[in-house]
Amino acid sequence: MEAAQTIRQAVARVNQLRTAEAAQPALRGAVRTIKSLQGRRFAATYADMMAGGPYAAASRFFLEELYGDRDYADRDAQFARIAGAIDKFFPQLVVQTAVNLALLHSLTEDLDYAMAVQWLAEDASLGDAARYVNAWRAVDRRVDRLAQLKDVIALGEEMSRLTRAPGLRTMLRMMRGPSVAAGLSALQRFLEAGFDTFAAMARGGHAPTFLGTIEQRESALIAEMFDTPAVACETRLARLLGQAP
Repeated sequence: MEAAQTIRQAVARVNQLRTAEAAQPALRGAVRTIKSLQGRRFAATYADMMAGGPYAAASRFFLEELYGDRDYADRDAQFARIAGAIDKFFPQLVVQTAVNLALLHSLTEDLDYAMAVQWLAEDASLGDAARYVNAWRAVDRRVDRLAQLKDVIALGEEMSRLTRAPGLRTMLRMMRGPSVAAGLSALQRFLEAGFDTFAAMARGGHAPTFLGTIEQRESALIAEMFDTPAVACETRLARLLGQAP
């Protein structure tokens, strides 16, 4: 029941944030803007890895599932619906992955919400890069930023471990029909896509390098956003967003 309670609490927090956003159209728009900017930044930061080669699929998976601006409402609803039965419905090896995903998603939504609130408080005449950097520093929460990155890496490592479990891919495939019938298609899709992505990397021994690169680049970005002079941060971010003069 611990897994179920953790998932319920994570989903409840996300729903609370979404309710607050729905009541304020400007805030909802700001959340979407923040997510869009972050997705574009990620795509630019990892353009070399997404261009092709052994890391392209994993980079796209991270962008679409963890760093992008996709609406995850369906997956959240599915998490909430099966929380009480997750230990019975999914293989035990997958349960902790589902828990970790729920916790990461909750923290990410919380940070994005805080950024959106501050975004609206910033001077709207500023460029996107300057406004984003100002909002980031006003929100602060360095500890949470580092925890978010740690959770991303841990989720990737967990997916890599799952690929070494004998028979798990076959089990996931057999679950496809029942999952769709139970209204759990979004969660099923995430699990299958993650498994296949990391299995392909694991076969070539590329997963540690991929995750190490994510950790190194994101750690450097976090440090830069907090510690580098604001003008330098704005210039670099504008370049990544394709907005440099």
